[in-house]
Amino acid sequence: MTPGGGHRAFVDLHVHTSASFDSLASPESVVRTAASRGLTHLAITDHDTIDGALAARDYVSRETIDLMVLVGQEVKTSDGDLIAVFLDRPIESGLSPTEAIEAIREQGGLVGIPHPFDRFRGSLLAGSESNDANAASAAGPAAIAPLVDWVEAHNARIMVGRGNEQATAFARDHELPGVAVSDSHSTLEIGVAYSVIDGDPSTPDGLLAALPPIHLVTGRATYFVRAVTPVAKLVQRARGRGRHAPARRTKVAP
Repeated sequence: MTPGGGHRAFVDLHVHTSASFDSLASPESVVRTAASRGLTHLAITDHDTIDGALAARDYVSRETIDLMVLVGQEVKTSDGDLIAVFLDRPIESGLSPTEAIEAIREQGGLVGIPHPFDRFRGSLLAGSESNDANAASAAGPAAIAPLVDWVEAHNARIMVGRGNEQATAFARDHELPGVAVSDSHSTLEIGVAYSVIDGDPSTPDGLLAALPPIHLVTGRATYFVRAVTPVAKLVQRARGRGRHAPARRTKVAP
């Protein structure tokens, strides 16, 4: 509780489990670790699926762990990734950003932009030729800014470059809340970055009302931890759980 009698929450809005093609962390180990490190709300946002989030939510309920799991997904669009939270069903991969946002909204979900300027991942704004956030905001993908609810101002997996600084500037310039996330793909990363907010982010309305955060915890993953990801991809591929390209969508002639 806060001194004023409200709720204070410790929230990570971008976490992966072994349901992703690039993680070996089981949903059960992820939520146990998050609770042990003081997080109160965890959005599990695996690539292309909500299976890990559903398994984690069921485990928390069954074992009465003091943690709220928010069901989410990292959605691969035709132009880069989006974070969707408060889902009932997975979002199709390969949609345009606006189509994906419409599909998320149809479920009553919220939308964030993950690692928007990270050139090494599927990032919506990374294609800008300028290092200036104001110049980048004039690019086509930035047109979705009015359609989203937050921007990852700090992503703990951005190890090089000015991606987090650019994201912070972009959020400020577009008057969007900036959040801090771990983007964890292993239990070692859980809790290195998160947002502290006043309010109850257990529902879409509650999370929106609580943003922007009152404080960002901005730790970073280590290079050693990042090196685990390629290994995880190889293991998952050997298990038949590698990432599959989205089906090519064909237009129907009028």
